[in-house]
Amino acid sequence: MSYVEYEKAQKLGLKAFKNAVSKGENEYLPVLDEILEGVDIVGEMPLGIVQIPLDRIVGTSNVGRTYAFANNFMPLLDYKTEFGAKWSALCDSQIEEGIRDPIKVYEYMNKFYVVEGNKRVSVMKYFDAVTIPAQVTRKIPKKTDDLQVKIYYEFMDFYKLTEINYIWFSQEGCFRRLLELTSPDPDAEWTDEQKLDFGSANHRFCVSFKALGGDKLPLTNSDTLLIFIDIYGYEAVKKMTEAEMKEKIKLLWDEFLIESKGREVELHMEPTKLGRKKLMDYFRSSTPKKVMVAFVFNKDPQESEWLYGHELGRLYLEEYYPDTIKTLKVHNIASEEEAISAMEDLIAMGVSIIFTTTPQLISASVKVAVNHPETTIMNCSLNTSHKVISTYYARLYEVKFLAGMIAGALSKNGKIGYVADYPIVGMTANINAFALGARMVNPYVKVYLEWTTVKGNTRENVLREFEENGIEYISDQVMIKPNSHNRRYGLYHIQGEETINLAFPLYQWGEFYAKLIQSVVDGTIKQDDAVKEKAINYWWGLSAGVVDIICSNKVPEGTKQLVGIIGKLIRENSFHPFYGVLRAQDHTIKNEDEEIMTPEEIMLMNWLVDNVEGEIPDVEDMKDEAKSIVEQKGVKDDTKPEAGQNDAKNETKPDVEQKEVKDED
Repeated sequence: MSYVEYEKAQKLGLKAFKNAVSKGENEYLPVLDEILEGVDIVGEMPLGIVQIPLDRIVGTSNVGRTYAFANNFMPLLDYKTEFGAKWSALCDSQIEEGIRDPIKVYEYMNKFYVVEGNKRVSVMKYFDAVTIPAQVTRKIPKKTDDLQVKIYYEFMDFYKLTEINYIWFSQEGCFRRLLELTSPDPDAEWTDEQKLDFGSANHRFCVSFKALGGDKLPLTNSDTLLIFIDIYGYEAVKKMTEAEMKEKIKLLWDEFLIESKGREVELHMEPTKLGRKKLMDYFRSSTPKKVMVAFVFNKDPQESEWLYGHELGRLYLEEYYPDTIKTLKVHNIASEEEAISAMEDLIAMGVSIIFTTTPQLISASVKVAVNHPETTIMNCSLNTSHKVISTYYARLYEVKFLAGMIAGALSKNGKIGYVADYPIVGMTANINAFALGARMVNPYVKVYLEWTTVKGNTRENVLREFEENGIEYISDQVMIKPNSHNRRYGLYHIQGEETINLAFPLYQWGEFYAKLIQSVVDGTIKQDDAVKEKAINYWWGLSAGVVDIICSNKVPEGTKQLVGIIGKLIRENSFHPFYGVLRAQDHTIKNEDEEIMTPEEIMLMNWLVDNVEGEIPDVEDMKDEAKSIVEQKGVKDDTKPEAGQNDAKNETKPDVEQKEVKDED
């Protein structure tokens, strides 16, 4: 019996060997001693005897036994050898009573390398066992900026609380996120019951995922499990059968594909051309009944400048398309649970298109969209990578460039203020475009940047500081609250007690929503969504008519004419704000001469041009009410030194225990 099993195992080994040779890969077991050459190991930590997953046993500790095994741990040597005889004896033992003696291994980066027990591992892998008992000694690398080392240190923190070693992620932050999703107290040690529940759910998920071909994706099972738990909730996941998990996994498959490709985003910079038919005519001829469209606001639009702009867009639809579009709205959504419940109710009422108007509603949007593929759900955000929803945003930087031209032309002392709120994706492009527009007409101009959401800052304090520094021309918030008597928005000039409004960069949300709805009705969005493994972001600008700038009669005619000419060129794609040599504050060149920055580079800007005085604040510097959105969508200034980058010297080393072990198997 054992001879037959050995022959089968040897064939598996030879197949793996030949396959590795054909691919130019290592055909033998990886050797830890070789892997650690040049690696700074700061200590060893005994973990005792624990069950370790066989799929994470990847090699041997030294070169001694390497050539007896293929890289899949299957035997290569002939059966008529001492090695073959011992392997066969272990095979009989496993069949008759099971292998119980623990092996000895080193754990490094949550992978295991055998010190003693290579043949036992080989036999257990042959029989598709899941775990094996092992005496484990952890080798701890020095903490560095290497991604895998960072993830490993997060894993060690996770292991301290859970003693779970079968989870591994490919990105930072996931271990902490898993604790937050699965435990009432993410900092508490897990009970035996928690470990059992999680292990059972993880096993069912891995079996289901593999059955659907998930092992062919370049993701760890843990990567996909985290997405699964995040979408469906841990309590629900714990109760799911394998059959239920399979059905849910199928619904999330496109999300897994996007994750496997690094969550790539495809930016659509223009609406799809629909011929000469006008929007009104299109709706009249193509929709036999009203399209029900809902808007979800996390606050009251009457109390939020941002949401009020979207409310005006909703009212625009009601006014211009009363016979073809019916709109509903819900507001003051205080939690994700409320958002999900509200959207479920809207869908039950027959709503076919839902717009969620802030990035804070992304998670709820995804969770509802997964279960309602018949409903189009779109979120107003930028650089959002989900397949089940699309996102939309406006290229305000184009009109901010024009506003900067006006400010630069009119400022006599070359000092201009810029009031910003959230340091999130897209905001940096607005600031830089404004500064470049100002410099285009005044090469000596400086833009002084302040953030109203930074701790200790208020708009009043910022404006007072500008006044004290002789800054009279200021770019401020785009919208104001309804019924507000405040005139300090857009671009304005402060003369003593008087505020003179000069220009108003603005969003045309009504036009934006009309075109998005048209794209849904005519199937364009479905056609766009056919692009596999990428999320779709609609990022439209002047050419689509979804942003504009209005100049007051206080702007000189010559300046107004120049702004009109440049605006027309931008609209026709004949001029671009981010063209030519661009330097950051640290004087590094971010764009070369005669080149235009790509949309992706503009979207992900995390630096300020060299005529901006100020900085991009860190999330720790933000007011509490601003932290959630900045954590989700924030940008970090890449010209700043990394905090704590020299801290490695001062780290406390873990307890070290040196042991001499040798391969006896």
